[in-house]
Amino acid sequence: MANNINDDALEYHSQGRPGKIEVIPTKPHSSQRDLSLAYSPGVAEPCLRIAEHKDDVYKYTIKGNLVAVISNGTAVLGLGDIGPEASKPVMEGKGILFKIFADIDVFDIEVDAKDPELFIQTVKAIAPTFGGINLEDIKAPECFEIEKRLKAELNIPLMHDDQHGTAIISAAALINALEIAGKKIDEVKIVINGAGASAISCARLYLAVGAKKENIMMFDSKGLLDKSRKDLSEDKLFFVTDKKAKDLGDGMKGADVFVGLSKGNVVTPDMLMGMKENPIVFALANPTPEIAYPDAMAARKDIIMATGRSDYANQVNNVLGFPFIFRGALDVRATCINEAMKMAAVYAIAGLAKEPVPESVNLVYGSRNLSFGPEYIIPKPIDPRLISTVPPAVAKAAIESGVAQRNIEDWDAYKQELIKRMGLDNDLLKSITAKAKRNPKRVVFAEADNYKILKAAQEVKDEGIAKPILLGDLENIKKLIAEYNLNLEDVPIIDPRSAEEEGRRNSFGDTLYEKRKRKGYTQFESRKLMRERNYFGAMMVETGVADALISGISRKYADPIKAALETIGVHPDAKRVAGMYILLAKQGPFFFADTTMNVDPSAEDLVDITALTANSIRQFNITPRIAMLSYSNFGSVKGEIPEKVAKATAILHEKYPGMIVDGDMQANFALNNELLKEQFPFSDLVNKNVNTLIFPNLVSGNIAYKIMQEMGGLEAIGPILLGMKKPVHILQLGCSVREIVNMVTIAVVDAQTRGK
Repeated sequence: MANNINDDALEYHSQGRPGKIEVIPTKPHSSQRDLSLAYSPGVAEPCLRIAEHKDDVYKYTIKGNLVAVISNGTAVLGLGDIGPEASKPVMEGKGILFKIFADIDVFDIEVDAKDPELFIQTVKAIAPTFGGINLEDIKAPECFEIEKRLKAELNIPLMHDDQHGTAIISAAALINALEIAGKKIDEVKIVINGAGASAISCARLYLAVGAKKENIMMFDSKGLLDKSRKDLSEDKLFFVTDKKAKDLGDGMKGADVFVGLSKGNVVTPDMLMGMKENPIVFALANPTPEIAYPDAMAARKDIIMATGRSDYANQVNNVLGFPFIFRGALDVRATCINEAMKMAAVYAIAGLAKEPVPESVNLVYGSRNLSFGPEYIIPKPIDPRLISTVPPAVAKAAIESGVAQRNIEDWDAYKQELIKRMGLDNDLLKSITAKAKRNPKRVVFAEADNYKILKAAQEVKDEGIAKPILLGDLENIKKLIAEYNLNLEDVPIIDPRSAEEEGRRNSFGDTLYEKRKRKGYTQFESRKLMRERNYFGAMMVETGVADALISGISRKYADPIKAALETIGVHPDAKRVAGMYILLAKQGPFFFADTTMNVDPSAEDLVDITALTANSIRQFNITPRIAMLSYSNFGSVKGEIPEKVAKATAILHEKYPGMIVDGDMQANFALNNELLKEQFPFSDLVNKNVNTLIFPNLVSGNIAYKIMQEMGGLEAIGPILLGMKKPVHILQLGCSVREIVNMVTIAVVDAQTRGK
């Protein structure tokens, strides 16, 4: 499996345009006039303005939303000193996190300078380019001096995330864990294993929130930091203790809190047994914690446990902090990130964990009601409230501590601006993936003699999204698995044509015969059809042997649809089947229907299609806001299509009074709220931010989504088949592995919902 993951990572980084980021123009640039404004001669005017008033650089350039992620590659993840070039993939990855969580642009800068003074001077020299600087993966103790000097000598927000990121998140978790345990921070004994940049920063922040220095014992690889040690740096000397402990286990006796920032498997269950009642254990080494979560929970029923891993409760993840801290700092043009701003982030994150959890987060984590307690002491990284909670707290602290150069007077408006810039539903794919992983379902792949299908099957298995079942010729599939070195040895492979499957094939055929005997099928024909993988796979789903069917990558769309309709059929509450695409845009997902099934639907058909689409969207915990599209606006043009769409809208208003829907209307008015409000202020969609487009016929829907996918550069998920009795989803002919994985994820969530 490791080899496959390594190969996948290399392919991911190298496929198409190498790397993970690119620079995209934000202004028009297609005409000669555009270019003359962007560069010469037009660019001279903003240059002169900035020369007169330096702060105008924030008005005329990207500086105010641009952060440098800077490293010299001396302490990269768990890889150590691998050099600046080798650190670049990590820095690009950090840039992605800044963008997707807080809409902050990033240039990654890799500096070939191990000497602290050279590094400091290099960063100072390039600092005018940036609104903020994130130092990353610089080894201790040099990182302490580098950050200290740069904070003193620059006037923009700067933070070494390796130090302060973990400190901020773990401090928030510690505050809440102590409250749950009924302990006071100024009384608890804290043992910290690890004495690097992160550990020392964590310990200092724990002191800031109330811990007592005399109650902290810190261990490094050589043992306890006590007065007998003569090999300690200045930063370690600060945490020297009078206490004695022969080893970590001895030091943990009677401790209330253990924080691990070292390496995996250094703590045993017996060591936990020596801690006080209601012990708090943060095993933050990644990917292997100091003690495995299941082992710790088995050892002590009263434990409050956190790790750095996403597959267990209470993940201490830096992404809860750094994007939002920089967002708040940039928005008030703070001259630094000071202690007040870090403390504000700590208490904002801690406080958010005590608020009622949004249903979207509950759904992703398979919980009916996540709530403040031992298994929920910090918010989940996908919590959409982080963007409107942490940046305002940080910005307010910057203003109150006197380091802000801009003021914010309307905080409610600022919060709404933050929500709007991120998109209301922009985490859909992450959310449904996390939800699928909570309860993976059995997905049968009808075309497993295709490399893309096998590759997707491996990915969903490795990621814990689904439990694949492969259909096809056993020898061909095994040959492909071996040829491409895929990790699918433990995945069931079924050949519907084989002698071994004769009994089940006949049983499935007899079931189909009972369903179709009055529609022209004989028993012989029904059994014969079960040699065909789409029929066999669909019957596996119908009889409960599998939970969902994926097919279509090498067949015409109609072939697997016909097998599914004859075998599984339409849901009792649905009058028809429809096709929907999800297009992922920056401002959130858009849902297009019908794009694949109904050629020329009537008004009544459009009503059914709209109802199916709305119900499907609600499965993702998103409220559908629906525009019924036409080439007319509310009867402005007469014709068969506008009249049909207007009639369908009227029926929807009557039949579903709570549904947010209006039409007939043109697509530009549906997607441009200002235009709609100006011309048609009476519309039910004014200020509603339309996210669902219902097309009047198959031609318009199919063309529209394909244009948006290709020319708009939007990621498409689909076609999602709506109205089937059980989950069946048909792939686009020749689609990519990523698209297959996305469809499997949708199928798993679909099966989960039906299972309820």
